[in-house]
Amino acid sequence: MTQLQAEEAATTTAAPTNNDDLVAVVIETNRGDIELSLNRSKAPISVDNFLTYIEAKHYDGTIFHRVIRDFMIQGGGFDENMIQKATLPPIKNEAKNGLLNQRGSIAMARTNSVDSATSQFFINVKSNDFLNHGFRDYGYAVFGQVTKGMDVVDAIATTQTGMRDVPVEAIVVKTIKVLESEKAAAK
Repeated sequence: MTQLQAEEAATTTAAPTNNDDLVAVVIETNRGDIELSLNRSKAPISVDNFLTYIEAKHYDGTIFHRVIRDFMIQGGGFDENMIQKATLPPIKNEAKNGLLNQRGSIAMARTNSVDSATSQFFINVKSNDFLNHGFRDYGYAVFGQVTKGMDVVDAIATTQTGMRDVPVEAIVVKTIKVLESEKAAAK
């Protein structure tokens, strides 16, 4: 085995099995890394959907296109030229899963239609109870929690924005990777 092969083997991430309740992922951005623990037992449809997009490298080169201070940061749908990426069909909303839109949680973004989430997601910068199921409408499905890098989320949230809450300077998602499932369970 060459040194390059050894290095690649050391950095290759293990794909989760269907039995894993928690799946660790890292969002690598041009502002730093954000690690999350995804809760497959509470939000299996949302987690599997997110992992499908990760495996397809859909998120590579996308941006956080909607940033609202003291609210949330949203990404997963547009490239740096604000061109919307093609998506898979929408998924069923899992907002009734008991997970809350609290500070650091990741949730599926959607339109006004309850079951319209595809690839876009948002990370809550503060607790946003009004986004929970039953508060004002069906709610937004939380499927995980930031475990490391909340300082990166906070820095992104204070970025200068222009029209439609788009950051003036692009905040690029370089890639999203699945980490070893043991890391998620240990956090």
